[in-house]
Amino acid sequence: MPVSDAQEKMRVSFDLDEVLFVNPATHKTEKELSFPFNRMYKERLRLGTPELINKLQELGYEVWVYTSSFRSENYIRLLFRHYGVKFDGIVNGTRHQKEVQRGRPQILPQKVPNHYRISLHVDDESVICSYGREFGFDAYQLDAEDDEWKEKIIAKAAEVKRKRELQRKL
Repeated sequence: MPVSDAQEKMRVSFDLDEVLFVNPATHKTEKELSFPFNRMYKERLRLGTPELINKLQELGYEVWVYTSSFRSENYIRLLFRHYGVKFDGIVNGTRHQKEVQRGRPQILPQKVPNHYRISLHVDDESVICSYGREFGFDAYQLDAEDDEWKEKIIAKAAEVKRKRELQRKL
């Protein structure tokens, strides 16, 4: 059920490489884009990516990309538009450096999702997922081929949402 405007929507973010962008030799993928777009966008989407993102948004979640890659926000937005996906926010390496690292002398992790009020981040790197406890976000590690990955992420998002709602009531 959609969230009312009075309530803040929970944010779920996804890494790109090895999470949404996968190797077709090791993972099931969405159909390749038609010419000439398949020449501009060489990345292949994990099978079910558009369905999952649209379902999460339908369930009332904001869906973001949070990647350490330096692909432009416009490139990411346009690539996913070809698959019928519109993200609520995009954080790439450039934006992270500018808004999170901001010239601090200590090096922060490649991703700090709670800086953008992201409650759940999906990543393939265990080190990023382990930062969740320290930096205040939940993480779901996804890397291997898994036919039930969409259902697992929806379930994890619901679990995090319930946990956050209980914390707000206390």
